[in-house]
Amino acid sequence: MSAPHPLLLVDDDAAFRKVYGGLLRDAGYEVVEAADRPSARAAFDARDFPLVLLDLMLPPDGSVSAGLEGLAALLSAKPGTKVIVVSGAGDTRHTLEAVRLGAYDFLTKPVDPDVLLVVVQRALARVTLERQVETLRSSLTRAAGGVSLVGQSASFLAATSLAERVAASELPVLVTGENGTGKELLARTVHLKSRRHDGPFVPINCGALPESLLESALFGHVKGSFTGATKDHRGLFAEADGGTLFLDELGDMSPSLQVKVLRALETGDILPVGADRPVQVDVRLISATHQDLGRMLQEGAFREDLYWRVKGVEIRLPPLRERSADLPLLAKHFLNQCAHLCPDGRARLLSDAAAEALLAHAWPGNLRELRHEMQRATVLAGERREIQPEDLSFTGSERLHATRAPGTTTLAQKVEALERREIEEALRRLNGNRTHTAEALGLSRQGLLKKLERFGLT
Repeated sequence: MSAPHPLLLVDDDAAFRKVYGGLLRDAGYEVVEAADRPSARAAFDARDFPLVLLDLMLPPDGSVSAGLEGLAALLSAKPGTKVIVVSGAGDTRHTLEAVRLGAYDFLTKPVDPDVLLVVVQRALARVTLERQVETLRSSLTRAAGGVSLVGQSASFLAATSLAERVAASELPVLVTGENGTGKELLARTVHLKSRRHDGPFVPINCGALPESLLESALFGHVKGSFTGATKDHRGLFAEADGGTLFLDELGDMSPSLQVKVLRALETGDILPVGADRPVQVDVRLISATHQDLGRMLQEGAFREDLYWRVKGVEIRLPPLRERSADLPLLAKHFLNQCAHLCPDGRARLLSDAAAEALLAHAWPGNLRELRHEMQRATVLAGERREIQPEDLSFTGSERLHATRAPGTTTLAQKVEALERREIEEALRRLNGNRTHTAEALGLSRQGLLKKLERFGLT
């Protein structure tokens, strides 16, 4: 028999270590011995031990309380390790305390050799099983993108399918869509499905920092390069070396900083602020924006060379109002995530009336708004099993009810009235420009014209 990992035998009794260490070696295990608490901890920290056989009463003090503290420290450092306590202090109180702290088993000296071998074999089998489960879980997480990308609507599936196909390449990816549509989640999916999945995924929101701080955050700086630079800082390009850098809200980046980002992408060299020599990095870029970069390009607000550099493959995430078929599925997903907020720990359900209200809402905040609504509704529902319309923040608003008297219209009529209001508001906001209105609503120009004719807005 051959053990894939060594076992650590910790006991101050040299005769015990000789007899039982020999027994375990004869059974095919590799055994590392330690005679006191400091040497045991040093050995434990240096290697991966799936199993430790531990005497509680160890030098330098030999107290059971110190031994229990040592047990807790080992399990805190490496929770997956199984610890079998083997001690002469075998009273019930110590046994229960060791098990409460997380010991796998407790054996009292003198230990029956056959019992020891059986317990060791069983503990190692448990470790192997737990590690296999963890490996499978990680594999499934990677296969699923590791994030909450949930949906079955055609537009959403088109976006995720494109993400799957482009992930294995090194092409830069530009994710577009309104705020709250899940652009960072999609970016993480591309990273986790790429060859760089074991490397870092480093996100930054380009609109969250002023230009001077953003440059330092991206490229790093050297000590003394500006007031407050008290030590060297690597920067996010360097942090993402071997992995993926995600630039969120790329459209908020200033033109001067766009030049430096372009150079870094083209050459693979970054120059930290205050440095005199560049640093070589290897990163894949994924960027995202809710802005129309094509329009910004025409207006001179975004560099054309950087635009074509970041737009290797563009993936558009549809807003939630275009994913009505996904609403029940997404709502259930978020309600399941909120189960811990419920007094009984069981996820709440949507009543038919609440589901109808969700479908009639415009969801300007997209997935972020839906997640918040499900959290809020779960808390307000209290002991009730079902979410009701009164648990939602928007059901009493004029926006939902302005076009109808309660109980007098069908669901299709409610949705149509809401759609008409959305188009009217967009037209007003964009000064009647139909091309821009179609883009803002995620429609083709022809699709918008058909709706304008149907609603009598021509």
